[in-house]
Amino acid sequence: MIKQVLTSFAFVALSVASAATYKVSLIEPSVLKGQAIKPGDYQLNVKENSVVIENGKKVQIEVPAKIETMDKKYDRTRVLYNEKKGKLSIQEIELGGTATKVTFDSGVQTGGGE
Repeated sequence: MIKQVLTSFAFVALSVASAATYKVSLIEPSVLKGQAIKPGDYQLNVKENSVVIENGKKVQIEVPAKIETMDKKYDRTRVLYNEKKGKLSIQEIELGGTATKVTFDSGVQTGGGE
């Protein structure tokens, strides 16, 4: 019984350790995988193949994502959008101070923001 509890605890600890947390500010109303996100400051919990976007302790959205490590670090965080019918859909987030890029969807980027 104790072995099962310790094994479960180790699994949970590894799951939490594998997620990285970043801050991002959205200055425009945005859409991510069909869900609207209001402008504001958010916390991104980047996991192996998904991202959880939180506002305070409230989860706004969890979506699948492609996490890539690039050759060089980004100087600042940038949110890249695709505009469609007047709505800004988040396509990619480059995380400042890291070499991490999070891609949510394939497509041509037509605008950008920070």
